[in-house]
Amino acid sequence: MSTDFAEPSQAELRALLSGLVGRRVAVIGDAMLDAYVFGRVARISPESPVPVVEVEREEHGLGGAANVAKCLVALGARVRLCATIGADAEGELLLAEARGLKVDVSGIVRDPTRPTTLKRRVVAQRQQMLRLDYESRTTPPAKVERRLLNKARAAVRWADAVVLSDYAKGLLTPALCRSAIAAAGERPVVVDPKVGGWERFRGATVFKPNRYDVKVRTGHDPSADAAAGRAAREILKELGVRHVLITRGEHGLTLASRDGRGAVWHLPARRREVFDVTGAGDVVSATLALALAAGARIRAAAWLANVAAGIEVTKFGAATVSDQEILDALGHGALECERKVLTRAQAAALSARLRRQGRRVVFTNGCFDILHYGHVSYLERSRRLGDALIVGVNTDASVRRLKGPGRPVQNELDRARILAAQACVDAVVLFDEDTPRNLIREVRPHVLCKGGDYKRIQDVVGWELVRQWGGQVVLMPPVPGRSSSGILGRPTSTDKG
Repeated sequence: MSTDFAEPSQAELRALLSGLVGRRVAVIGDAMLDAYVFGRVARISPESPVPVVEVEREEHGLGGAANVAKCLVALGARVRLCATIGADAEGELLLAEARGLKVDVSGIVRDPTRPTTLKRRVVAQRQQMLRLDYESRTTPPAKVERRLLNKARAAVRWADAVVLSDYAKGLLTPALCRSAIAAAGERPVVVDPKVGGWERFRGATVFKPNRYDVKVRTGHDPSADAAAGRAAREILKELGVRHVLITRGEHGLTLASRDGRGAVWHLPARRREVFDVTGAGDVVSATLALALAAGARIRAAAWLANVAAGIEVTKFGAATVSDQEILDALGHGALECERKVLTRAQAAALSARLRRQGRRVVFTNGCFDILHYGHVSYLERSRRLGDALIVGVNTDASVRRLKGPGRPVQNELDRARILAAQACVDAVVLFDEDTPRNLIREVRPHVLCKGGDYKRIQDVVGWELVRQWGGQVVLMPPVPGRSSSGILGRPTSTDKG
């Protein structure tokens, strides 16, 4: 690593991550819908020697440029997505997923001549067996391109930074790329290209090809530092961009800049157990663009993107990375009881990731004002019903509406942290409504667990939602004589009568 870059201190890193929140990023490119078909293999087909997958469920997520948008949201950005979708059910699903993450979809244009790009993956025993692609690689019709040009220019003017995400589906035409780069002016433009048509991106801020595309384009295998440096300098000269950042997988990143010195900087990959490299490039693009939008210098932005990529590859599928995960990976994380207290969006993302990994999510909720043995017993029994337990906790205002002005006796953050300190609890999320119905809809657990005095499943808030997506509702018998109200209502030595 170059001697003129020092990794930021904990205080500097926290300031950098805080600076990402609220920055506006326009993502322009090939949006896709990812579908995951989960099942199990127990036999071979008698028709042909292939495994038979008994389908259990199917889930959908954002892919391609839409996944870049998702990664940006996870880091606190405000995002506008400019892309095309078909006039089909897959397009509606993509819009619903994006809106659910609060992505601005006003830049999306319907193209009835092309289908929404769909990648359907078949997963069994946590292994991807097959991928089916439904797509068109043709250029959009002139009318669609004109509408997209107008929406992209408006998005760029709104944004603090721009990402051009190319998956070779035909959307990023030369006219669209030139228009977006020109409209950006001094705003940083990060390009994630495929191997063809690189001239479209002349004048961008950062050009970020991967190892395979660099080898095809330049003939240099960038696995070695020296070859990566030569390739980066050649691309820098050819395209007239300000920086070239080559992503080299397990070999790390190589950065070359037009700073008058011809300097090349190699960042080694952060060594972690690699589970799945899907989506790592999207995480690099998102982190890099957002850091530049926040005013970070290029080397600090590249370093942060490298850290984020090292986290992403430990997860299944196209996963996101949060600021807290970055802090944890660098040893600057919060205490465990603080780290497990999540926002609603983080809890929903955690549950979605666990479901994609084939893990069973359990949800329960309550006020948990005074944590006692009855609670601990109930939580441990609930956790045994699955692989992860997410607990919804009423805010102070919600508790007061339910139990009166004298409650709670502990504030909401203390109650959440005490719960999060329990080994059986994987995440805690606060909710302000009187019931957790909306939170249950967002988390989509496999198991909804409830204790206390409930006699019928139909009395549990959200039971019909969980049943609707094939989940289970479980009633836990209470521990006799253990309740917060009972404990708080007992007379003490200072009580009279």
